[in-house]
Amino acid sequence: MISESLGYLRTSDDWMKTVVIGGLLTLFGFLVVPTVLVAGYLVRVLRATMHGDDAPPRFDDWSDLAGDGLRAFAIAIVYGLVPAILIGVTAGLAAAAAGPGPRTGLVVGAVSLVGGLLALALGLLAAYIVPAAVANYAEQASFRAGFAVGDLRPVLTSGTYATAWAMGFAVVLGAGLVAAVLNVVPLLGTVVGAFVSFYAITAAYYIVGHAWGDARGLELHDGDDETGAERPVV
Repeated sequence: MISESLGYLRTSDDWMKTVVIGGLLTLFGFLVVPTVLVAGYLVRVLRATMHGDDAPPRFDDWSDLAGDGLRAFAIAIVYGLVPAILIGVTAGLAAAAAGPGPRTGLVVGAVSLVGGLLALALGLLAAYIVPAAVANYAEQASFRAGFAVGDLRPVLTSGTYATAWAMGFAVVLGAGLVAAVLNVVPLLGTVVGAFVSFYAITAAYYIVGHAWGDARGLELHDGDDETGAERPVV
């Protein structure tokens, strides 16, 4: 599946155009709106691949793309709030406990260590849940679906999804290592790394999309409507 995912975008005749647009949006992701648009593209990838449609979507119908992306981005933000809040609380407790003396230093160190480990664990859990939550949104075209525990639990606890997530994580991690190597030349690492990252995250969501379709037993079909026939509802 990893090899198929890495060749996914290249099955399209205009894959270079897609990678250029996606890479540029990723490069300027700090402006938020480009990140939302990339998220919308990933929703399209999920919506297609969960039904066995391996034709890569295009960057078009920008208003629909932005709508999908905004909802997917919001879902990810909600799941990321708990680790973020925990990090803030830990920092506050460490600051409150700070003071002179070795005993105080031990307390601060212990609070920071425990809080950091909990934040790391919850962060990984959020990273594990988010692709499935966005996939459920993509399937049902409903923002609420991103938090539908009854739909998410059986998929999240399945070996199919766990294996797919691990493979997707490996792809993204590999891209991160490539970007790190390229950072020896700062400008090259930043620019090329953005394109590599977009390519990798798309490949990862290709894997997740197929796993979601398998775990949910969705009907397979080749769709011509790359943006999804249903309009999202709240």
